[in-house]
Amino acid sequence: MENYTEEKAHICKECGYGTDIKSNLTKHIKIHTGEKPYKCEQCDYRTASKSTLDTHMAKHTGEKPYVCGECGFRTGYKSHLASHMKAHTGEKPHQCDYCDYSSVRKRDLDAHLAKHTGVKPYLCWQCGYRTADRSSLRKHVKIHTGELHHRCQLCEYSTARKGDLDRHMVQHTGVKPYMCGKCEYTTDNQSNLTKHIKMIHKKV
Repeated sequence: MENYTEEKAHICKECGYGTDIKSNLTKHIKIHTGEKPYKCEQCDYRTASKSTLDTHMAKHTGEKPYVCGECGFRTGYKSHLASHMKAHTGEKPHQCDYCDYSSVRKRDLDAHLAKHTGVKPYLCWQCGYRTADRSSLRKHVKIHTGELHHRCQLCEYSTARKGDLDRHMVQHTGVKPYMCGKCEYTTDNQSNLTKHIKMIHKKV
């Protein structure tokens, strides 16, 4: 078990991190040196850990070996499965210090905290866009890199986000697939439906 204590056999001189396993210290030191010897052969991704590279490769291969025994959800990432399982147990360990909000994933709490603090630590170096959510920044950067994977089949529109394409398609089809189960409200956007239910039906 690793921690930050001098009781461990191998100690990082930079920050005091300690471990009983020498190879763990070797991996840890790369955080300070910035060394990333493991490179993906299919993209520019580099990492300090072979196990992290193996996990990354699931993006290219589509392999999803981790399966939820409750509902069949599949993922290429063990950590994603662990987070997913909390949805079945109802566990939300990440609690906001300012309100009653809690979340399954820490990154969701970090994004939520921006509502209270206004802090948006993730910055796009190309245009100055800021966000409280790392995944939102990753999606945004695709605008600059040209990775607009979601393309409209009826016109020249393309986007990095599937949700944006879904909203765009309403212009062509008029279809609003998200329907309220309590009234006749329909929308092209899942978040709009969620807001509708909270604002209209939870007051009743």
